[in-house]
Amino acid sequence: MNANLLRQISKFVVVGFINTGIDFGILNLLMFLTGIYSGRWIILLNSISFAVAVINSYLWNKYWTFKKEGSETGQIAREFSQFLVVSIVGISLNSGIVYGISTFVPALFGLSPALWVNFAKVLATVVSMAWNFTGYKFIVFKK
Repeated sequence: MNANLLRQISKFVVVGFINTGIDFGILNLLMFLTGIYSGRWIILLNSISFAVAVINSYLWNKYWTFKKEGSETGQIAREFSQFLVVSIVGISLNSGIVYGISTFVPALFGLSPALWVNFAKVLATVVSMAWNFTGYKFIVFKK
C-alpha cells in the first residue's frame, strides 16, 4: 500500500470518527425527543442524522482527506452531485441495516431499545463507511 493511500485512509478514519459522533449524537437526540426507537419512522430520524454528517463529511473529505481544491463552478456541481449519489447509496445501506435490525431482530443481551438501535448503527456505519470511502476515492475525488 503506498504512503498517499495510507494517509488518505488515515484521514478518512479521523473524519469518519467526527462524522460518526455527529451522526450518533443527532440520532440519539432525535430518538430521545420523539421516543421513536424502531419502525419506519426510525428511517427518517436516521436519515436526518446521516445527512448532517454527510455534509460535514463532504467538506472535510474534499479539502483535507482528498485535497481537491480550486474546482470551477460546473465541476463543483458535478462533484457534489456524484458525492450525493455515493452518499445516497451509503444512507440507503445505513438506514436499511438500522431499520432491519431494530425492527425485525429482537434485542440481544438484554439491551434496551435505544442501545439496540446503537448496536445496529455501529454495524451500519462500518458497511456505509467502506462503501463511502470507495465511492469518494474512485468516483468523486479521483485525480
